[in-house]
Amino acid sequence: MTVTERLIIPTQAGVDWKEQVKFLLQTLKKQDGNVRTRWGPHTKDETKFEFLVGWKSPEAQAKFQASPDFEEVMTKLKEVMAGKPTIYFVEFKPYAPNEIIDAAYVSLLTFSGSASEEAIRSSVDGLKGKEGCTAVAGWNSLDESAKAKGAVNVAGSTMEVHHVNFQFPVKGFRGLFLKVLFPLLGIGISLLILLSQAIQRNVKIKQNSAHKSLANRSNTANGFSRNYNGYSTVPGNEHGPGQAVEDEDEGLTIGGGRLALAKSSTKGSVAAVDSPRGQYTVLVVELVAVIGLVGINMVALVLHAYGMKGTLATVAGIITWTYILTLATFRLFLSNTQWRIPRLWNHTASLYTILWLFSIVTFRSAIIHPRSRTAQALIIAEFALTTLVFGIAITTRKGNKTVVLEWEGDIEPSRESLASLFSIATFGWVDAIVWQGYKKTFELPDVWNLLPKDKATAVLADYRQFEKTTALTWHLMRYFRGTLFVQCLYAVFSGFFTFAPTLLLKAILEYIEDPETAPRNVIWLYVILLSFTDVLRSLADGQALWIGRKICIRLRAIIIGEIYAKALRRKAAAGNDTVLGDKKTKEDAAKVGKFKKLLGFGKKEEKKPDAAAEPTTPDPTAAKGSDEQVNVGTIINLMSVDSFKVSEITAYLHFLFAAAPTQLVVAIYLLYQILGLSSIPGLVVMFILLPVNIAFARGFGTFQKKIMAATDKRIHTTNEVLQNIRIIKFFAWEQRFSNIVNDKRAIELKALRSKYILWAFAVAVWNTVPVVITFFSFLVYTTIEKKPLYPSIAFTAISLFSILRVPLDQLGDMIAHVQESKVSVDRVEEFLNEEETEKYEQLGHDSLDEDGNQMIGFQNATFSWGGKEASSEETSDAFRLMDLDIKFEIGALNIVAGPTGSGKTSLLMALLGEMTKIKGKVSLPGGGYSREDVHPDPETCLTESVAYCAQQAWLVNANIKDNILFSAALDEKRYKEVIVACALERDLEILDAGDETLVGEKGITLSGGQKQRISLARALYSNSKHVLLDDCLSAVDSHTAKWIFDNCIRGPLMHNRTCILVTHNLALCAPQSRYIVYLDNGKIDIQGSADEVIASGKLGDDVSKSRPGSAAISRIPSRVPSSVGEESGDTLVEESEPANGTDGHKLKKTKSSEPPKKDAMLETKAEGGVKWTVLALYLKSMGPWWFWVLAVLVFGVQQIGALGANIWIRQWANQYDVEAVRAHHNLSPNSYIGNTISTVRVASSRISQVQPYFDPNKTSLLVQFVPDVDVSYYLAIYAVIGLACMLVALFRDFWLFFGSLTASWQIHKRLMQSVTRAKFKFFDVTPLGQLMNRFSKDLEAVDQEVAPIAIGVMSCALAIVVTIALISVITPGFLVAGIFISALYFFVGKFYLRSSRDLKRLESVQRSPLFQQFGETLSGITTIRAYGDERRFIRDNMLRINTHSRPFIYLWAANRWLAFRIDAVGDLVAFFAGAFVVLSIGKIDAGSAGLSLSYAISFTENVLWLVRLYAMNEQNMNSVERIKEYLDVEQEAEAVIEETRPAANWPSQGSVEFINYSTRYRADLEPVLRNVSFKINPLEKVGIVGRTGAGKSSLALALFRGLEAEEGKILIDDVDIGLIGLQDLRESITIVPQDPTLFTGTIRSNLDPFSLFTDEDIFTALRRVQLIGLPASTTNPSTPLTESRPPTPGRPLETPGTPASTSTPVTNKNIFLNLSSPVTESGNNLSQGQRQLLCLARALLKNPKVLMMDEATASIDYNTDSKIQETIRELKSTIITIAHRLQTIVDYDKVLVLDKGHVVEFGHPYELLKKEDADAIFKGMCETSGDLEALQKAAKKAFEAGRLVDDE
Repeated sequence: MTVTERLIIPTQAGVDWKEQVKFLLQTLKKQDGNVRTRWGPHTKDETKFEFLVGWKSPEAQAKFQASPDFEEVMTKLKEVMAGKPTIYFVEFKPYAPNEIIDAAYVSLLTFSGSASEEAIRSSVDGLKGKEGCTAVAGWNSLDESAKAKGAVNVAGSTMEVHHVNFQFPVKGFRGLFLKVLFPLLGIGISLLILLSQAIQRNVKIKQNSAHKSLANRSNTANGFSRNYNGYSTVPGNEHGPGQAVEDEDEGLTIGGGRLALAKSSTKGSVAAVDSPRGQYTVLVVELVAVIGLVGINMVALVLHAYGMKGTLATVAGIITWTYILTLATFRLFLSNTQWRIPRLWNHTASLYTILWLFSIVTFRSAIIHPRSRTAQALIIAEFALTTLVFGIAITTRKGNKTVVLEWEGDIEPSRESLASLFSIATFGWVDAIVWQGYKKTFELPDVWNLLPKDKATAVLADYRQFEKTTALTWHLMRYFRGTLFVQCLYAVFSGFFTFAPTLLLKAILEYIEDPETAPRNVIWLYVILLSFTDVLRSLADGQALWIGRKICIRLRAIIIGEIYAKALRRKAAAGNDTVLGDKKTKEDAAKVGKFKKLLGFGKKEEKKPDAAAEPTTPDPTAAKGSDEQVNVGTIINLMSVDSFKVSEITAYLHFLFAAAPTQLVVAIYLLYQILGLSSIPGLVVMFILLPVNIAFARGFGTFQKKIMAATDKRIHTTNEVLQNIRIIKFFAWEQRFSNIVNDKRAIELKALRSKYILWAFAVAVWNTVPVVITFFSFLVYTTIEKKPLYPSIAFTAISLFSILRVPLDQLGDMIAHVQESKVSVDRVEEFLNEEETEKYEQLGHDSLDEDGNQMIGFQNATFSWGGKEASSEETSDAFRLMDLDIKFEIGALNIVAGPTGSGKTSLLMALLGEMTKIKGKVSLPGGGYSREDVHPDPETCLTESVAYCAQQAWLVNANIKDNILFSAALDEKRYKEVIVACALERDLEILDAGDETLVGEKGITLSGGQKQRISLARALYSNSKHVLLDDCLSAVDSHTAKWIFDNCIRGPLMHNRTCILVTHNLALCAPQSRYIVYLDNGKIDIQGSADEVIASGKLGDDVSKSRPGSAAISRIPSRVPSSVGEESGDTLVEESEPANGTDGHKLKKTKSSEPPKKDAMLETKAEGGVKWTVLALYLKSMGPWWFWVLAVLVFGVQQIGALGANIWIRQWANQYDVEAVRAHHNLSPNSYIGNTISTVRVASSRISQVQPYFDPNKTSLLVQFVPDVDVSYYLAIYAVIGLACMLVALFRDFWLFFGSLTASWQIHKRLMQSVTRAKFKFFDVTPLGQLMNRFSKDLEAVDQEVAPIAIGVMSCALAIVVTIALISVITPGFLVAGIFISALYFFVGKFYLRSSRDLKRLESVQRSPLFQQFGETLSGITTIRAYGDERRFIRDNMLRINTHSRPFIYLWAANRWLAFRIDAVGDLVAFFAGAFVVLSIGKIDAGSAGLSLSYAISFTENVLWLVRLYAMNEQNMNSVERIKEYLDVEQEAEAVIEETRPAANWPSQGSVEFINYSTRYRADLEPVLRNVSFKINPLEKVGIVGRTGAGKSSLALALFRGLEAEEGKILIDDVDIGLIGLQDLRESITIVPQDPTLFTGTIRSNLDPFSLFTDEDIFTALRRVQLIGLPASTTNPSTPLTESRPPTPGRPLETPGTPASTSTPVTNKNIFLNLSSPVTESGNNLSQGQRQLLCLARALLKNPKVLMMDEATASIDYNTDSKIQETIRELKSTIITIAHRLQTIVDYDKVLVLDKGHVVEFGHPYELLKKEDADAIFKGMCETSGDLEALQKAAKKAFEAGRLVDDE
């Protein structure tokens, strides 16, 4: 049993009560555990202080009274208090029945009624059991007390009632602290800061003047002075980076290949100065107010208004306000002078805030206990003025200063820098965004710009000045440490306030139970605080998350920027792909710890080889890790997935570092207060669960790695399929390749499934935690400590445990996510540490020879495509160029020749510094410098730099003009000349938009010849002195080739320029060149001046016979003759189109006046809400109707389960006496915490309504059950309910995840199907980046985001429904306020949803250009580096990063805007619920009140999550929507049409007939073929010629139904191909396309992807295309020897293959002898020519009846070509060849000449050559090519041979 004593001690003037207590406490502490105390300021009167002492038993109490300690205490207290202390020991009678307790209670109530308002305390301690009772009461006078005493002596029980006296001494400690100490401390700190700043500034100035002499030189060069932080100064603004107007990118250097990026503001930005409204007026008002405050304090001092004690306070006030006055005056008068003090505004604003908060407290006291009228008036006036200055500080612009806004074009700068403190805290500045988004759909130009300091360039410049010493993860952490620290401070603050509502709720409920405890105004204060504290939490949370988002965009800029800069420096070639994270995994696997083994994470994964797609080959390079590099897919993945993952996590880091730990600590402390030692088992369970959580997290990390690896593989394969989609469609392989991708997808989803299973278990564990913990704590409490478990304790504890679950939850979750992103950071770091190109070291010297003359060439150099260490002894299998000693002629034409695969492209690459140099020296003037650093020579206007035209033209996704200018300045005359010289004029006339035509990704909209000529035009237009051309004549027809050679390569624009040309067309080029190098298999066969080399006969007969070079053309003709080089005056154009009657110039003008067409490449985005169809698509993909019925059931059951637990608890509470619940409140004020508590109350309230307190019979009945409360029974059932809930939740998650995986599989399968079966034109207008975006980012959202968030939406919605139902049942009045609040919610949500949806869509769309530019750069790296244009691309990348961050950051601003407003509205809910309860005190009991309030408090959380998750769900659905867009693309015809299937052996003959055939690419374009009619007889060989753009390739497409007929038809063996299935058609005929496409894999997998042929078949095919020699001569192959090329993605570099281990390492081995030789991404390790031959071999393997060859041999040397032609002539099939080389087709059976889509000539070449008149177009072509005699001979020979056959 317990004895309670109460001691109320009046504080004596000038004595600190803490002193008095200290002694008493020390004494009592000695009583070893027999005593419990509680002490603190008196409930009602702050000047007194009360002390309660409780004893375990009367014996203990008696013992203490007898002890000397007691005497000591009494004496000590007498001294301290200078009077008799009132300390009571209350006697207990051993037995007082319950009736007496009731009676005593009633009589006390009567008296407290008669006592005045000041009667403090009347309460009864009913001691459970029948041991006795106490009453302690305080009365105003002794008479009252005596009356009460008499009344209470009832029924033989005596009761002590004591009188306590009150005094009101002067305000004590609070006044001292609030009015004196804190303010003075504040101004002290402020002063210190200002002084330290001043000292620092002076030191800096001194240092600077020391550097002046140096600095002056450099600064004058830049043309303007700068202050010390490297920014140019704006007068009156030394604010550093934030507001500085920045100059153009200066420090962007490529020193030794390091792309150090200093700063750059974006080009064309305009600085606008924005001053706040009434800047000075406001300041003056503020000054006047401060003067007023100084005055008030003076008056108070003079009048002694605050009594003698107040003097100190007024003096402190005068000092404080005078200091502030000084600062404010400085702000007014020094702001525009050189003496201005920075950041003064921050000081005044902070001081105002502190003083305002303190003045609230004194203001309240002055209202409630006024000392005198004067004092009250003064305090009110002071409060009013303080509020005014505080108001001014928080509502005027932060800093109240002029801000420089940076306008970039029409993009409005962010208004964040213009916001006031209040607006920043509440995100008021976002109103404009939300309102704008609400009114109309957001478009990109409407989105504000980023703040200058958040722009990628500024961020990277700053980041790169930060020294890197540690691993990337820690480096980034260190870089952001300041920001993270601030974020964590906010988080700690919000962590503390999380518990405020719970504690306040408890206080309110205590008051309701016993309204006499305090005046009514206290409870109103509690109710107001209930909402106010939550607003504070919300503000802190908002700031923490917003700071997180800022870190997020900065971090993303850093990662993407670094990856991009690295990509620009990567090596051009490599042997193998590395898998990121592999090395680390291997190292880790080597050291598997015991703990891991214990948990079973130690098993190493066995990798199963992927049989279909990646045949595993013994890999000789694997040993030498240095030639390994990641592939393009992985780099894009790093940029698209990893950078987003990492930056996403940083937004929430404060949960891990601050919020969760704070909440844990607070919750644990409170628990200990309530449960004492019994809280320990609960906490132990929690901490045991932490490692389990971490193990889960580790598991997530592992699975995430697997998922990432699987995704990488899938994306890589998908990327390859989409890149090569044309060949896949031509060969009807869609289904097979889709299957390969689907297999990869299955592996990915399997990994995802494991992650989901783990997730479901983790969620289940987290759901069970509270049950387990509660169970153990109560077990100890009841069975070991043997304490009665009163509901008040039970529920408080349960509530705290569930609050505790949140931080634990977050910790587990965050640890998991941090692990995931650590994996990503490591992947990024591994990529950043890869080897870089040696270009800048190789070419960084002045390229001079021994005599000091400039030189281009090599001195005794050997190069390899392999790694560095491949020295000559070792056999490296990479292709090498050996012992080069070349000195090209500067300023003249040099030619590099040699058979296919001899290393010609490699030579250019070596010259550009792209190969690994093993020995020797390479010289190329200007090769190692940035284009922006070289200045043109005043005479020639040329710069010492390099222009390069790659063999596979590389174009950027812009218009033709931009591609040619390549960001050089436009010189109209030169531009026109370049276009004429490159024969582009007519192409531009044909194209709709002329030179504004968009090239599309990788030049997708143009023909091969056009792409090559644009690439050539770019090199020609540039002002580089040295031009490297890689086989730029191969893709154009012969007469164009001649025109280009004469007017471009030998024309006036090449005057004084060095040209190094790789070519096969020696007959045309050699005679006019200065110097020739002839290569064979990586070595120089012969080199020297043109005459010497030609004379040697190495170049073949036709070269020596060709006529001597005519002089170079001195002036470019003003126009390209339309036949290119027909001498007759009338051009073809006028003849073929007399109807037009215009010449090209007019034509061009009419074109340009048309309105600009919409860019077909632009990515569309949906508008408005997410359509139902999209939702339905996803839901249907998840499962049929029964799936959903079950899902809804499970959700319902789970919510009901949660409610069930509460109902059970109420049952339990019913078992206890109402009084019992009450008795504990006085003892333990900390006991009432939490939301679930309130459910207790339901029980107590219902009983109390039925039974008045003093109905003895009923009460005693109830009491008789009390001892029989079977705690274990209730606990067990509670545990069962908890476990059941967990299982239901587990099932729910499994069920939905199962559905979500089904959906992921279905959607991907449909997407793959739909995209591979789309029409050809879809791929012409859809950039690969957009497609890949769907396959990577959007699919990832579908896989990993949609399901968990959908679960969240459903849970929140159901929780809200339950809550509303409950509150309405208990307090129907709340519904009125509820309707009004719902309306507010609705409006806030509606505003938010509209703008957030648009911003999210913009953000998704803006990702594509970023990805696309990445892909583009990666494929064009060598070109970009050759031009020295890295910096411009980096700037472009920065711009794209910014463009993507804009919608992103404002999307999150809108999110914070929403969160704050929903919190505020939610606090209205809490306020109304509270107010409603207070108003009905007396009508409502504490139980219902508690339930209503606690539900109201949790309600906001649910609504906020509902709106937010709903928005996220919409955003994720946006991914589904974007995928759906591609599910609905126009599909090709059926693959197989059963009714019309042709015979199995069709086509058996091989005749092809076009009948009146017309077609066009799109309905809005001109027809490309018009009324084409011709017939090709079986087994005929037909050549198709015509100018570029005449419709040759379109004819090929038409044959394969890539274009459907508009009118007319095509028959093959008399079957109309329009009527049969596409698969049947395409499998029966074969095409060798213009661009050779190969897949990653081996030579075998490329030739025969589906294993249909034997090795012998394959070797035969390789022999037929001359890739390997005859079996007899394998050792000394007769073929031009071959080689392998570097993976500069998408840029074929001609480089060679693997050495035989047998032969000496000096020769390069023929890799085609081994069918398992690897082929890298798009065949990059083979030369262009080898790839064409492989494609040809692939076609020959099929042994088709009809073979279409589209420029199939353009990149092959003439020798090999003629051999291949022999092979082709032997084929027993119809052959249609589109050719530029007239030699190839001049001996065919027929030639078809096309022009502008019409057939102009069709007949035997010999007959066509006999024509004389103007119609002789074919003859004209032959003449132009300069080879007429040779061609005529060949044609005649063939003609006669053919006649012989016929005659026989």
